[in-house]
Amino acid sequence: MNPRKESMKDGSLAFDKEVIFHRKNIDDIDSQILSLLARRQAEVEKVVRLKKKYHAPVYHPAREEDMISKLRAAAKKTCLEPDFLEDLYRVILRQSRVEQTDKMAHKGIRPGANVLIIGGAGQMGSFFSSLFRKSGYHVRNLTESDWDRAAFLCKDIDLALVSVPIDKTEDVIKKIAPFLSSDTLLADLTSIKERPLKKMLDSHSGPVIGIHPIFGPTSASLDKQIIVVTPGRNPDQCRWLIDQFILWGAVIVESSAKEHDDIMEIVQALRHFATFCFGRFLYEKHVRLEKTLEFSSPIYRLEIGMVGRLFAQDSSLYSEIIFATQERRLLLKEYIVSLNTHMEMLENNDKPLFVSQFNEIAQWFGPFSEQALRESTYLINKLTERF
Repeated sequence: MNPRKESMKDGSLAFDKEVIFHRKNIDDIDSQILSLLARRQAEVEKVVRLKKKYHAPVYHPAREEDMISKLRAAAKKTCLEPDFLEDLYRVILRQSRVEQTDKMAHKGIRPGANVLIIGGAGQMGSFFSSLFRKSGYHVRNLTESDWDRAAFLCKDIDLALVSVPIDKTEDVIKKIAPFLSSDTLLADLTSIKERPLKKMLDSHSGPVIGIHPIFGPTSASLDKQIIVVTPGRNPDQCRWLIDQFILWGAVIVESSAKEHDDIMEIVQALRHFATFCFGRFLYEKHVRLEKTLEFSSPIYRLEIGMVGRLFAQDSSLYSEIIFATQERRLLLKEYIVSLNTHMEMLENNDKPLFVSQFNEIAQWFGPFSEQALRESTYLINKLTERF
């Protein structure tokens, strides 16, 4: 008999005997955690009922952040890792909000009101159609084949919501407006706001509001999703729609149409176009993507994932976003010119110039760089856990 193997066997048996007690304690604690989570959920249900009763929003950012701050402080006192506890509670709070949002989807600010969604068969139109129906609204859809029934579909409606591609929005607004009463709220979901808002104001005498959901129709809920609202006319008559979005869990950002479009030139058009150019260059170089992933850092996987995400979606949708306005196209031309200005730096192997410009830009980014580092590190860590 090998003495070393015998010793290892004895050690293993001793370990198995001693660890049983601790594993039983861990199992008991896990059971208590599950019981506490169930009790917590029961209290959440009571809060949901109160929120429904008083039309209170699902998402309360100040309370959530205050709770996280207190938990992090408590973690330090109990020798737990604050980041671990925050991650754990972010998951718990997220699940709580999603469940609340789903239940709130059955609560309407104006239940029984009539909603017409022009383009209701599309992805975003279908998304909002489902939410309104769950909340007790009477929803009608108007598609391209329904215009001969437009007068009937518009009878006694409280909200007409235009959800069609950007290039068709203004024509559809002009086409639907004559069928609307002066009390009907007219709104659109387009990702540009100046021209559609002006067209609604020019075509309809009643309440008008511009809406831009900053998310895709594949979202499971409105939990913490941003919806930009651009005021048009008769804000008091538009308020119920905003309150409904809040009740569903959305975060409302109010903006002028011009401010919205200026920012979206960067947030949407420039970002998507730059991603397209990067993807196009990889394609032209015949880069073996699967091979690059074998050598990739988590940050590269994250970046290439965002590029691949773009090309997994509808090309016509992105063409509409990128080429939506002359202003957007001019901005993208400026971007290309800016890239060309760096040619001389590369040709001259001018590292000092690169460092100088790098530091200048870093100073311009200021404190946001630290925030970006923290947030991207969090995403990288999550990606590392997953893959």
